[in-house]
Amino acid sequence: MTAVAAAKIFDIITVRPAAGAIGAEISGVDLSAPMDDALFAEIRQAFLDHVVVFFRGQIISPADHVAFTERFGALEPHPLGSRRGLDDHPEVMVLENRPGKLGPRNDFWHSDISFAERPPALSMLYAIDVTEGPADTMFCNMYAAYESLSETLRGVLDGLDAIHDADILVNEVPSRVAATEVPPGIAHPVVRTHPESGRKALYVNPYFTRRFNGMTVEESLPLLEYLYKHATRHENIYRHSWRVGDVLMWDNRCAMHYAVRDYDENLVRFLHRTTAAGDRPV
Repeated sequence: MTAVAAAKIFDIITVRPAAGAIGAEISGVDLSAPMDDALFAEIRQAFLDHVVVFFRGQIISPADHVAFTERFGALEPHPLGSRRGLDDHPEVMVLENRPGKLGPRNDFWHSDISFAERPPALSMLYAIDVTEGPADTMFCNMYAAYESLSETLRGVLDGLDAIHDADILVNEVPSRVAATEVPPGIAHPVVRTHPESGRKALYVNPYFTRRFNGMTVEESLPLLEYLYKHATRHENIYRHSWRVGDVLMWDNRCAMHYAVRDYDENLVRFLHRTTAAGDRPV
């Protein structure tokens, strides 16, 4: 079953799948306007169906951004403080690229903050100023990655945990965080059950997942690399081309993402980001 196959017909919003396996555009919504429960219920269902959803042509304030995110869960800042927040809304992180200020790299497949005891449920970006063309963001469907494995391999993975840590952030040059801020590694299930949809998804990523619990890095690497390659097949990816006014959200519990780095400091990019808290993976 793919994300698109699970899609519903809605009464208020219009949902247009953006790719075969993941991603959809939602129209008929002004995120700066009050939102009743019926409208939010349809947006939430579309999000659960498609894993990544986006709204075009939005003009929202930080307060609007915060209010919409809070419908999905409590807001939280970056746990290691590697992104600055707005003075009046510190939970709204700023992503900026401009002459003299090259933004941090994110050109690697990952699930946000998977090294936390309770990784974030979702992340949401609002494009205030972007240069159309470069700097796409790619997403892959980790439900489909799991469901398309053989029954035998799914059975093996269902019984495994993996260690996630943030050591790689410290080893960046220059590092965005201090070594004393980095928590120890934590074990999460390799296959997690989504707390809302009830579906199983692979929950490993090449940036923060170090090894299978009880195995060495060397023993773990061949199978982990196979899973990453399997998850990031072209047919399992949606590639989002940014426009000014886009609001895009993705589900960290069943997706990985990758920010394409085909630009330098001369490309204008200014986005706000919020994060909704999640549960411990099970």
